[in-house]
Amino acid sequence: PGTAELVGRAVVRAARRLDMPPGTFSLVHGPGKEVGLALVNHPEIKAVGFTGSQSGGRTLFDAAAARPEPIPVYAEMASINPVFVLPQALEVRGEQIALELSQSVTLGVGQFCTNPGLIVLLDSPQAAAFIRREAELLAAIPPASMLHRDIADAYGHGIEQLQHNSRVTCLQPDEPGIVPDSCAARPMMFETTGQQFLEDQTLRREVFGPSTVVVRCADRRELLAVARGFSGELSGTVHGEPDDLEAFGEVIDALQSRVGRLVFNGFPTGVEVCPAMNHGGPYPATTDAHFTSVGTAAIYRYARPLCFQNCPTSCLPPALQNDNPLQIWRTVDGMLSRQTVDPKSPSEQ
Repeated sequence: PGTAELVGRAVVRAARRLDMPPGTFSLVHGPGKEVGLALVNHPEIKAVGFTGSQSGGRTLFDAAAARPEPIPVYAEMASINPVFVLPQALEVRGEQIALELSQSVTLGVGQFCTNPGLIVLLDSPQAAAFIRREAELLAAIPPASMLHRDIADAYGHGIEQLQHNSRVTCLQPDEPGIVPDSCAARPMMFETTGQQFLEDQTLRREVFGPSTVVVRCADRRELLAVARGFSGELSGTVHGEPDDLEAFGEVIDALQSRVGRLVFNGFPTGVEVCPAMNHGGPYPATTDAHFTSVGTAAIYRYARPLCFQNCPTSCLPPALQNDNPLQIWRTVDGMLSRQTVDPKSPSEQ
């Protein structure tokens, strides 16, 4: 909260220097969900963006839908962001994948919404060696402080639940997720089988922090069943050589309908702000898979379409006037153009 206050004051100063309208930016502090609900229920609020837990996002979403005038809530919520490591990729560059994966899992103390919380692979001697190496790499990374006590407590609780789950094996069995009397989170790794993962819905829950679960699948059919078992994720990642990608095409097809961003031979942490980026996904990753919260298209969450039909030029905003005073690119008769529009042409109709 203190850091947020400092950043908020800097934004307010910048807005004043640019002569922006008062209230362009506001920062409101408060515990629990009360402040968020008060904002969502205010009649002047017309749209809501949210990043946080699934319970918090659903609370705001349900409140917005119950208003006399319902409004959209673009909530980004839980995601475990599965990473599939296919056999040839594991054989050719398993060490490199393990190293970069450990860095991705622990980036920002695991506090990225695209943190890879699940690793899926076919059981084999190479897979066993990969798991051992990944556990060693994570164990060598020291604990680090999370953003605040509530996040640390939630991480510790999530780790404790996994440690008491008979369907998973904790590869650091004697260590708590949070260092006692601190907010420092310890990187943790768990292991389970494909069958046990499919039987236990709790293993699909996000544990927000520097931890991951490895799923060892007995065969291709089980691996495909795991891929088809996800409901909605922000990202899905596939590490594969060319032959892998051809042999496991059904896995890739399954992920396409269940994630908002499909990553090949990379890692999901790190989201570039660019026109091609989509940071969203099917529920429960978000409440609306049609929009992105990162990238230039994010503005469409807060832009209401309006059509001016047969409108005199004098009443049009500058961006739509025939002589294009802003000299911007526009779509005219289906083609991008910066040219003046002939008022006598069919385009004006």
